[in-house]
Parts: sequence; structure tokens; C-alpha cells
Amino acid sequence: MTLFHFGNCLSLAYFPYFIAYKCSGLSEYNAFWRCVQAGATYLFVQLCKMLFLATFFPTWEGAAGVYDFVGEFMKATVDLADLLGLHLVMSRNAGKGEYKIMVAAMGWATAELIMSRCIPLWVGARGIEFDWKYIQMSFDSNISLVHYIAMAAVVWMFTRYDLPKSFRLPVTILLGLCVYKGFLMELFVHVFLLGSWMALLVKAVLTGAISLCSLFLFVTLVHSN
Repeated sequence: MTLFHFGNCLSLAYFPYFIAYKCSGLSEYNAFWRCVQAGATYLFVQLCKMLFLATFFPTWEGAAGVYDFVGEFMKATVDLADLLGLHLVMSRNAGKGEYKIMVAAMGWATAELIMSRCIPLWVGARGIEFDWKYIQMSFDSNISLVHYIAMAAVVWMFTRYDLPKSFRLPVTILLGLCVYKGFLMELFVHVFLLGSWMALLVKAVLTGAISLCSLFLFVTLVHSN
């Protein structure tokens, strides 16, 4: 039974990535190693972020239950490095915008999936007792994939030299939402005392809204050129 639960969680977490890779056409471009390079860039960026956070942002030592608003906001600001990393990956790949976005997003999201969820699923989902948190973790990995595709699209649009002036403000707002989404979610959960399922639902709705806005701007920009 535990092995069956582990298989369900693993399939729910990893199979959407395989579908996205196949259906996006990346397999036809032999983009596997490009995605691996994007994943390696992700690892390098996360290492730099951890060193920066450990050096300049010590552990919060305030009263228990008090939310360190300023500290968490400054830590979330470090996620700007993800935007630079995605831009670096896309600038090193030649091809259409859609290809660059999918290569960067797939490599980035897959590397995060492997590094942050593979071991917890392997150790925890095979446990004797059933726990919904591993199902939630699998759903969260799918949300992360959508999030990184939207983030890569917004970064690609923001770095275009021919981006219309009317697009500058909404693209910049979307960039800010992509960077501070985790901080906003933590603040929302802390203020409204949300449960794990409700927090996951709010995260999915917020990610979906950002993604739909990014898709609308991307399609409009591509068709206008």
C-alpha cells in the first residue's frame, strides 16, 4: 500500500513535466541537454542565493509567533537572482521565443523538483502512515512548473528591445509578482491562518492569474510583430 501511495505521488509530481516536455515540442528540437544546462544554472543560482542569505540575513531571533515582515521581504528580494538566471539561460539559446522560454522553464522547474521534492517523496511517501502532505507536495510541483513558465515568459518580454511602452508597466508588475509571490503567500497564510489545502488553493489561483496575464501579453506581443 505504501509503495502504491509513493507511486501515485511520484506520478502526480513528475508525469506533468514529461507531458509538458513532449507536447511543447522540445523533444523534436533535441533540447534535453539544453534543459540540463538550464538545471545546472538553477543549481548555481541557488548556491549563490544561499551563500548571500547566510551571510547577510541571520536567523530571526524575535518573539515566537511574530512575523518578521521586513526580514522576509528582504529575503524574497534575493529571488531577483532567479530572473537573472533565467535571462542568462534564454540568452544562451538561439531560436524562437517560445523555444527559449520552454527550455529555461523546463530546466529550472525540473531542477527544483529534483532538489526539493525527490528525497522527501522517497523517504516520506513510503512511510507506514498515510499523509496528505505528499499529495500536496506533488500538486505544488505542478504549480511550480506553471509558475516558472510564466516567469520565463515575462523575463523574455521584459528584455526585448522592441517591447511597446504600453507593455512596460504590466510586464514589470508581473515580474514583481513572480519574485514576491512566495512572500505574499507566507504573509497571507500568517494573517488569515490558512490551512494547508486552502493555502495550496490560493497559491494555485494566484499562479493561474499571473500565468493567464503573462499568456495574454505574450500572445499580444507576438502577434503584433
